[in-house]
Amino acid sequence: MDIGSKLKEIRTLKGLTQEELADRAELSKGFISQLERNLTSPSIATLTDILQCLGTTLGEFFNETPEEQVVFGKADYFEKYDAELKNEIRWIIPNAQKNMMEPILITLEAGGSTYPDNPHEGEEFGYVLQGSISIHIGSKTYRAKKGESFYFTPDKKHYLTSRHGASLIWVSTPPSF
Repeated sequence: MDIGSKLKEIRTLKGLTQEELADRAELSKGFISQLERNLTSPSIATLTDILQCLGTTLGEFFNETPEEQVVFGKADYFEKYDAELKNEIRWIIPNAQKNMMEPILITLEAGGSTYPDNPHEGEEFGYVLQGSISIHIGSKTYRAKKGESFYFTPDKKHYLTSRHGASLIWVSTPPSF
């Protein structure tokens, strides 16, 4: 662990200068500077004092829980192509099935459709990025085109089709894909 960099990061997040931290911890500005550049190491007592001035503890400081990923790109997507239904589904948030909501990117080829989904509790939301789709819910059909969104409670059998092809983001809770 790079103690100096982590101390500097916390200090700057708290909006303190080296001098302000040194004054609060009753240390010299030069000592704080050396710590942040890993030119010296503090005693446990001194580190505890510095961390107290920064509003944290030894336990929190040394906790190396990896930061959760927030932004995902194409390399993170999981893709599945179904030749029979003429569609491609991209899970755009990895492991989204464990979450309350599961956003996916669906590309329907001309004449493509999604698997019929049985009634279930939850919510379904979508946004059409390109083309147009038909949303089949029970015995009713609704149309949505590029720039339009849809929302429904999935208490009836439901699926999507597209005559000419479409791309859309579909968010389902709980996950059902």
